[in-house]
Amino acid sequence: MAEWVMAEILNNPNVMKNVQDELTEVIGMNSIVEESHFPKLRYLDAVIKETFRLHPPLPFLIQRCPDESCKVGGYTIPKGTTVYINVWAIQRDPENWTNPLEFKPDRFLNQKWDYNGNNFKFLPFGSGRRICPGLLLGEKILVYILASLLHSFDWSLPKDEELELSDEFGFVTKKRKPLIAIPSQRLSDASLYF
Repeated sequence: MAEWVMAEILNNPNVMKNVQDELTEVIGMNSIVEESHFPKLRYLDAVIKETFRLHPPLPFLIQRCPDESCKVGGYTIPKGTTVYINVWAIQRDPENWTNPLEFKPDRFLNQKWDYNGNNFKFLPFGSGRRICPGLLLGEKILVYILASLLHSFDWSLPKDEELELSDEFGFVTKKRKPLIAIPSQRLSDASLYF
């Protein structure tokens, strides 16, 4: 997921500037990222959530099989039917999202969005009893990695390189073409992260 977030940030330079401005305000230019900073990194959190919306780790949630026949959205699902939830489509549905194909982190700033899948419009990790068990650890690691990379370095694409944002579907959703990005030192004391 770090690759997807970095790709979306590189494709939206104003987003990188906003994230780095937030990191400078919260952390400063003479300190390193610490877990205590995470709750204050609201814009970075919105960027990560918007990336998960456009590029969920699993395009389909783990299959479900109802124990008894039921009705969902006007459809009758017979007992024992295998059902897959297409998260990728739900999170790009224009009935759920304004301009769903645009990368707009601000959509996550003014409302209470979490990864629990309770609203059924944003459920990149599933919901309920079958929610991803590594969610909390994965989220913290991702925030730490991205905050550290974006705090320490400015990032750019290689000269004449065009950014590819196509999905390659499989068990997980990954970038069709791996991201290549060039870091340049942002902090005056590079030894902070070494």
